[in-house]
Amino acid sequence: MTAILPAAPSQEPRQALVMSTIAFTVCFAVWTIFSIIGVRIKQELGLSETEFGLLIGTPILTGSLVRMLLGVWTDRYGGRLVYTAVMLSAAIATLLLSFAHTYEQMLIAALGVGLAGGSFAVGVAYVSRFFPAGRQGTALGIFGVGNVGAAVTKFLAPLVLLAWGWQTVAQIWAAALVVMAVVFWFTTGDDPVIRERRAGKAAAPRSFWQEFAPLKNLQVWRFAFYYFFAFGAFVALSLWLPRYLIGVYGFNIATAGMIGAAYSIPASVFRAYGGVLSDRIGARTVLYWTFTVCAVATLVLSLPSADYVVRGISGPIAFHFEIGPLAFIAVACVLGFFMSLGKAAVYKHIPVYYPKNVGAVGGVVGMIGGLGGFVLPITFGALNDLTGVWSSCFMLLFVIVVGCLAWMHFSIRRMERAAAETPALYAAE
Repeated sequence: MTAILPAAPSQEPRQALVMSTIAFTVCFAVWTIFSIIGVRIKQELGLSETEFGLLIGTPILTGSLVRMLLGVWTDRYGGRLVYTAVMLSAAIATLLLSFAHTYEQMLIAALGVGLAGGSFAVGVAYVSRFFPAGRQGTALGIFGVGNVGAAVTKFLAPLVLLAWGWQTVAQIWAAALVVMAVVFWFTTGDDPVIRERRAGKAAAPRSFWQEFAPLKNLQVWRFAFYYFFAFGAFVALSLWLPRYLIGVYGFNIATAGMIGAAYSIPASVFRAYGGVLSDRIGARTVLYWTFTVCAVATLVLSLPSADYVVRGISGPIAFHFEIGPLAFIAVACVLGFFMSLGKAAVYKHIPVYYPKNVGAVGGVVGMIGGLGGFVLPITFGALNDLTGVWSSCFMLLFVIVVGCLAWMHFSIRRMERAAAETPALYAAE
């Protein structure tokens, strides 16, 4: 159960939100570690584009698949315990990664590193219990700012990698998780629902399978598809952009990491603003803007560099077209900004429609979104191998976001027609 029961002490919601957000930032930095060290590993092992996509996507797979289970566990046992356990488990796997030597060993370690990504479902279920419905959009938007951990990795990991090697990056990131786990445990408390249960003032949690009852609703899977783009594509691009920038524009790894961070920061920080907007003007309006602008941005970025020859009056006229690095960075930042708004808007819906199942519903939506972060990098690599066109990744994202926009629009129109017909039906009765 994720309903808001008794009010927590006045400072406790803020403390829970701040510490959860910081912890999520650290977890997200670890979750996206392969966006930087994966480039060096690719060079050392001579990986193909598809193998590279699988390597950077494997942690995303684990972090996605465990989200639903971790969300339910958080509803049942409390976020303080589950969050701490997740961070310590991910820290062990990240440390072991530094001792891997073969591609297979790295894939196995990457599965464990991915546990850090499951922290999102834990934080959503934990934080939402401290705030009333009218403030949950803002609170969860602020919590989602932890996505900026991707930018932290892109800023700092190249410097550590160039100075001491990728193994040291893994070891330092593992240590940061351990420190964060200890700090989180000693600076947070149980949420109001868990406290009431322990005091015998609240009902015992429902059965494990009852937690998943809302998943039979198509609406849940529609929200999940939105999140597949808004979050999954964000994670995929966070992992893929350094490789893309190196391959297309010839940047070195440090510069590519910095530019990748320029994309990740607005796609993370403005998630809080997306939560505020969702509370003020409605999540549906925010999603309309998100999908429309992202469709235009991905269409622009999908245009491949090309040489054209036009049959002119006086003979052939040749000209060249390509999106330069500055234009690419500008459009990518716009894309990241609107993705951040969309991520917050999707999660604004969940505690409103499913207040007693935030863990399960938020977990499955987060799982599908995270799977996008796993599937898309692999698909990007496969598209590169199959087509030989760098911008093919943005062509795919354009198709996905148009699908989101169409599904949302027709679903809303159907609901509006049903609402308009309801009075007539009651009158007939």
